Amino acid sequence: MNKGVCLVTGVGSGTGRSLVEKFAAEGYLVAMMARKTERLEAISREIPNTHAFPCDVTDEHALNNVLQAIKGKLGAVDVLLHNAVGGAFGHFLEIESRTLQTNFDINVKSLLHLCQSLIPSMASRGHGVVLATGNTSAYRGKANFAAFAPTKAAQRILLESIARHAGPQGVHVAYVAIDAVIDLPWTRRGFPEKPDEFFCKPADIAAECYRIAHQPRSAWSFNVEIRPYAENW
Repeated sequence: MNKGVCLVTGVGSGTGRSLVEKFAAEGYLVAMMARKTERLEAISREIPNTHAFPCDVTDEHALNNVLQAIKGKLGAVDVLLHNAVGGAFGHFLEIESRTLQTNFDINVKSLLHLCQSLIPSMASRGHGVVLATGNTSAYRGKANFAAFAPTKAAQRILLESIARHAGPQGVHVAYVAIDAVIDLPWTRRGFPEKPDEFFCKPADIAAECYRIAHQPRSAWSFNVEIRPYAENW
């Protein structure tokens, strides 16, 4: 049974792929967006009901064209999962302003453009979901996150503003902050001494995002934090 169309941005080998797997398994037609064509096409061959739409989300002209292509091929988007992330790091004395700008373009401006493009149609139909995956940097600025934390905080605040406008029109908007190191091959190499319970599993993140996206209207969440049970917070 087709539950609708889900668009996932930032589809890589971790959380993005797990989001695609979960929503496709639950009956959605999934549009996958990322810059790497080969990766998306490989995933579309492996997972039924998934479709590759290569795009740089910071290129508004290209993004507009891809959104039109998704609508023409799959139909109107019912669920937007903004997982694309700009994540360059450094303290304030060593970062360049263009690094901060690049992170802002991915984390904030592309989210704004996606919401401007998709939410009016959702609101006209009386239903829809917009969910962004975030992290602890949306709430605090650590020393080496000077080029990253300001953009994630802006992302969360932008989405809260959107939620206050779109919610009464039937569009559920939520921010999921992942307070953890996500379990990926490169993070395992970076923390070789850490036990399994230190890491947050991409499939578990995806399952929680799916649950949030399907909350009853009488009990919607906006700010959601998830972390492994052993996380020291």
